[in-house]
Amino acid sequence: MKKINHLSGYLLVFALTVFSFACKKLDENPVSSVTPENFGNSVLQIEAAYAGSVNYLWNYWEGYGYAYGAFINDDQLNNGDLNIPDDNGDDLWNRHYTALLNINNALGSIKKGNIKGETQETIDGLEAQGKFLRAHNYFMLVRMFGGVPLITEDTPDPILNPMPRASVADVYALIVSDLTFAAAHLPVSWPNAPGKPTSGAAKGILAKVYLTMATYPLHETSNYQKAADMALEIINSGVYQLVDSVSEVFSLANKYGPEMMWSYNSTYDDVATDPQIWTAEEYFEAWGDAAVDTAFEHRWPDQKRKEAYLFTDWNGKHYTDFSYGTPFCKKFFYYISEDDFQGFASTANYPIIRYADVLLIYAEAANMASGGGTAPQAAVDAINLVINRANGFTPNAAHPLLTTAMTTAAFDAAVIQERSWELMFEASDRWFDICRKRILDDPNVTVRESDRINFSVDDYLFPIPQTDLRINNLLVQNPGYPTP
Repeated sequence: MKKINHLSGYLLVFALTVFSFACKKLDENPVSSVTPENFGNSVLQIEAAYAGSVNYLWNYWEGYGYAYGAFINDDQLNNGDLNIPDDNGDDLWNRHYTALLNINNALGSIKKGNIKGETQETIDGLEAQGKFLRAHNYFMLVRMFGGVPLITEDTPDPILNPMPRASVADVYALIVSDLTFAAAHLPVSWPNAPGKPTSGAAKGILAKVYLTMATYPLHETSNYQKAADMALEIINSGVYQLVDSVSEVFSLANKYGPEMMWSYNSTYDDVATDPQIWTAEEYFEAWGDAAVDTAFEHRWPDQKRKEAYLFTDWNGKHYTDFSYGTPFCKKFFYYISEDDFQGFASTANYPIIRYADVLLIYAEAANMASGGGTAPQAAVDAINLVINRANGFTPNAAHPLLTTAMTTAAFDAAVIQERSWELMFEASDRWFDICRKRILDDPNVTVRESDRINFSVDDYLFPIPQTDLRINNLLVQNPGYPTP
């Protein structure tokens, strides 16, 4: 496995900043220097901090570049068994808080008025980028760990001033506040920087936040309507649309377009973790790290989407005859050229929010908010856009379109199943859906016998890292895990 430098998506500005310092002649009496006291005096420095924060999350062999194992206990990845180790998610906890340090320092500089000579619109846009990224970090943390220490630009040094865990409700309150600001002040697009967050991305993640708040653990059902309203605003904007052919959704030509709303980005200067992790040895001598559960494949009806998203055969050989005996996720390697694949150069993006997700968020939220006993037409129409494309726009008895004759409960179950197929392996969505819907032990959903045997309600949260518990005695461990 080769190791190269990897800068996360939308890191060009960061690279240019470092390069500009490296190329300057070192004078004995420098005209100026960047110190903690004067950092954040320019747009370039602020965006470098943001870029660096994403780098902690999406890095070559690090962060979410190789984090699938932390979520192996969903019903998509092979070998999950709900024996969750005491260090599960430790690396992600550390990376998110390191990212938050960068973001909060930048937001603090903006708040102090350190940036001079820029319009208020530019300053508001910088603040919006930071708040979007901060909300993303906390949204990931709160779903993995529950309430966590809530550090902002106004927080005293948390090392010198240890903090207890904030409540889940307080964490979500900051997330909603940050995303609301971001949605109001980010542009619709960045023509020359497609990896940066947009107002649509902020609204999409905010819709998912509201949907999550409507389910466990907060179970504030009034948020279903908020989620539906926010998702509908995106749908009605006309900015996004589904890629017509399901086999082209993850093509490199569509990595920025019309369906992808915000992703962790990869380029030739900034490649993703080697694509060999995503597939079987039979595919150009790959490594087969992230195998798919065979029961998940069996439940998936035959359709165009299954062919496009799931790697089940190669050169006439079915996965049952692969060396691993399992299928694999096709999304993140299949569209890479053979030369790039064998050269360990993946330029595939990792989607965090895309338009298909928004349609499914709307379908779930509108149905649950309706209170009518059966699925409303608008919710049916939204999910059927996804199903119809999945079937290649032809009738499929194995996966028919949904109807308004379905009960609220039956339609909700169908939406959650649709999310599992459409969003497989994306942004750990399946794990988070299982947790917020409390279906981890449902024999109709998670069918591995080991899951049913080992299940405990404690499994819906990851353990607080042991190191942090030792350093900060104000932290309290999640139930079911040891305290040092």
